[in-house]
Amino acid sequence: MSRITSSGQSWDERYAEDGFAFGTEPNDFLRDVADRLPKGRTLCLGDGEGRNGVFLAQLGHDVVTVDLSPVGVVKARRLASDRGTSIDARVADLETFELGLNSWDCIVSVFCHLPPPLRHKVHSSVPAALRSHGCFVLEAYRAANIGRGVGGPQNPEMTVELEDILSDIGSSNGMTIEVGREIERDIVEGKYHNGTSATTQVLARKS
Repeated sequence: MSRITSSGQSWDERYAEDGFAFGTEPNDFLRDVADRLPKGRTLCLGDGEGRNGVFLAQLGHDVVTVDLSPVGVVKARRLASDRGTSIDARVADLETFELGLNSWDCIVSVFCHLPPPLRHKVHSSVPAALRSHGCFVLEAYRAANIGRGVGGPQNPEMTVELEDILSDIGSSNGMTIEVGREIERDIVEGKYHNGTSATTQVLARKS
């Protein structure tokens, strides 16, 4: 997980700003597929200030969120409290955080952009980490988004194409792809994600 944003800030600096960098409402794709997810032990990767984890907790999920930024994690806990729910928000580096085996009913990755070797390590660990019928939800910016000024990484190595994800999670691991697409859509998430964006979206379920 990069410690620096695409604008050169540290994530702690960004999350220390007033308000919430990406708003307090959940990601649109996650909200759209939420009713298809099993309510159980759910892991949110790189969840920042907690908007997605808190949303899922409000729906009845038992949520663990992890992020590299201690500032973001404190704000995630506060958001959960303000919304009358609870999450287990942890400071963690995905370089060393282990997803485990048969540990999760859902794993959620929303705009959690990682260097290619780490991305491969994390995503290829997902099938074994999910329980039977568990789901993996991902939305990430792809390379076509670079230069638009709407947010997301500006280094193509940090973007995610659909083929990257499908290769990492693999149908041979018992994963069925229910949604797998590269789309253009308008994103309005706080002050750092705004405008017509190019993203990859995946919803995969373990047999």
